[in-house]
Amino acid sequence: MSTQRGYYTADEVRAAEAELFTRVPDGVPMQRAAYGLATVVVGELRARTGGVAGRSVTLLVGSGDNGGDALWAGSMLRRRGVAVTAVLLNPARAHAKALAALRKTGGRVAAEVGDPDLVVDGIVGISGRGALRPGAAELVASLRVPIIAADLPSGVDPDTGAITGPAVQADVTVAFGAYKPVHVLAAPHCGRIELVPIGLRLPEPKLAALEPASIGVRWPVPNANDDKYSQGVTGVCAGSAEYPGAAVLCTGAAVAATSGLVRYAGTGAGDVLAHFPEVIATEQVSAVGRVQAWVFGPGAGTDADAHKRLVEILATDLPVVVDADGLTMLAAEPELVRGRTAPTVLTPHAGEFARLTGVEVGDDRVAAVRALAEQWQLTVLLKGRATLVAAPGAPVLVNEAGGSWAATAGAGDVLSGIIGALLAAGHAPAWSAAAAARAHSLAANLAAHENHPEAAPISATPLLAHIRPAIRTLRALARPVI
Repeated sequence: MSTQRGYYTADEVRAAEAELFTRVPDGVPMQRAAYGLATVVVGELRARTGGVAGRSVTLLVGSGDNGGDALWAGSMLRRRGVAVTAVLLNPARAHAKALAALRKTGGRVAAEVGDPDLVVDGIVGISGRGALRPGAAELVASLRVPIIAADLPSGVDPDTGAITGPAVQADVTVAFGAYKPVHVLAAPHCGRIELVPIGLRLPEPKLAALEPASIGVRWPVPNANDDKYSQGVTGVCAGSAEYPGAAVLCTGAAVAATSGLVRYAGTGAGDVLAHFPEVIATEQVSAVGRVQAWVFGPGAGTDADAHKRLVEILATDLPVVVDADGLTMLAAEPELVRGRTAPTVLTPHAGEFARLTGVEVGDDRVAAVRALAEQWQLTVLLKGRATLVAAPGAPVLVNEAGGSWAATAGAGDVLSGIIGALLAAGHAPAWSAAAAARAHSLAANLAAHENHPEAAPISATPLLAHIRPAIRTLRALARPVI
């Protein structure tokens, strides 16, 4: 079973392509890519229009290899009876052989898009940077039909997913040879991703996503010899008089994530026990008893008492997750964690990240989260639709949520509780954070749909209620198919 999906930068892909060119005849990689693109276009035509022959496709063709891929694919579509029109954005630099092949099969060149069933975006490839130029932007803005992007949606940065101006928003993106960071960092602009292998030999990825089935295999569940202590005891210090719900949500998430024991320390003991009587609750960290990991911060406040609790927890040799108010205090006193040797996970959103570092996240989120993890020598989970998890000396892990349903008050409290429970069960910090992010986003999507094809807004309470169904789904993915 594959445990992760790698994403490769433009430089990494170009290096792999250079090696491929030493093993195969000239033109073969482009032919492979074009055949894969044409195959996807045929499938989309059939699904959307009920047929292939007699349908029409317009190619938006730039000057790079992606334009060549589109033109070669167009010649293959012509052989299937598709009417193909190419709009050349830079005629003098169009791929000569591919253009000749299109014309030979009966494809035509025009200045206007026309009225096609589908459009293929072959404007720029992985060497392109920045927004679409005015002429291309005007063409793209005029489209009212589905778009299939060749390798990546033009106008979106291949390495960072940054969008700085007009860009293609594709319904389907056909990735050639390898997934690129854009495919996960700017997923809403890519649509569905289809990978076409072309024979690349790729290095170990520096950006990767855990495969859901691999998470399901490793999710902690009790075995025949387990008891409530052996499965991990999670300590939660969250909530306050001002934010009692944070204690309930964070603790409830730890309860839902594993079958171990959860202990709570804080002023919200009464509220926690009212919702989860299985929790052992007290007001003082010193009185909570033995735990295997701590979660601190959601709704905890930043007063002297909260600060004392944070210092007490960080002084242990246990794994600690710090979120929300805990991050606010760390921004003022980073020395509390920067010299810590026990596993430590920080879970900032973009604003909290800026307070911790003194700078905005910026367009290159991967580089930003990697730098903080290396500088502070701990694990950082940067929240977002594409949540990033960085640990020193390790690939950055990414979780694309598939939607923004978890963008709701209290959802971060739930995420912290899940991470804490996985740490208490003995998993590594980066894996715990990335696996928790996957379960969390899946729970949000399940809650939003609630067995209905149309989704509706959710809050943190139904998200929490769908943690166990999300775990079941992940574990079901790992079940062998008989």
